[in-house]
Amino acid sequence: MSTETFFQQLKHPNPNVRNQAMWGIADNYDAEVINRLMALLDEEDTTYRRAAVKTLGAIGHETVTPLVTALLNSDNMTVRSSAAKALAQVVICHPDEPLSDEGVQGLRSALQDPNPVVNIAAVMAMGEIGAPVVHLLIEALQTTENPALAVSLVNAIASTGDSRGIDVLQAIINDEAADSYVRETATSAISRLEMVTGFKRN
Repeated sequence: MSTETFFQQLKHPNPNVRNQAMWGIADNYDAEVINRLMALLDEEDTTYRRAAVKTLGAIGHETVTPLVTALLNSDNMTVRSSAAKALAQVVICHPDEPLSDEGVQGLRSALQDPNPVVNIAAVMAMGEIGAPVVHLLIEALQTTENPALAVSLVNAIASTGDSRGIDVLQAIINDEAADSYVRETATSAISRLEMVTGFKRN
C-alpha cells in the first residue's frame, strides 16, 4: 500500500486499521514522512493526531531530535504536549533501546513548561523511561512549587518501581507544610512502590 493510503488510514475509526497503518508507515519511512507526521502534532482531529503521535513512536529514535525541538521551541501548546507524548511512545515501542540523552534532557526541560498539559505529559514520558531517570523526577519533585505537577511526579516516581523513591515520598508524607493533596497522593503511592520494590527484593 502507498504511504498516502496509510496516512488516510491513520484517521480511520477502527483502531486495528490505524494500528496497521502506523506500522506500515514505520516499516517504510523517510525524512519526509517524519516531517509530515510532525506537522500533524497540532491536528484538530484528535484521532488523527494521536495516531501520528503513536506512529512517530513506532518509527523510534530517528524522531527524537525533531520531537525535542518541537517540545522546547514550539509556540503551540498542543504541539509541545504531543511531542512529549510521542517521546513516551518511542520508549514504549522500543523498550530495548534507551532514550538518548537529548531526549531525556528535552523532557527534563519540559518539566518547567508553563502549561500543565505539557509538563504533565513530560512527567508521564519520564515515568515510562523509569529507573534511569528517577533521580530527575525526584529532583523536580523536591524543587517544584506546583501541586498539580508534584502529584504527577509522585505517581511517576511510584510507577518506576525504584526504591530511591521511598525516602522521597516518605519525606513528603512527613512534611506538615506540604500540600495536603500531594501528601495524600504520596501516601497511596508509597504503598504501591513498597509493594513493587518488595517484590523485587524477594
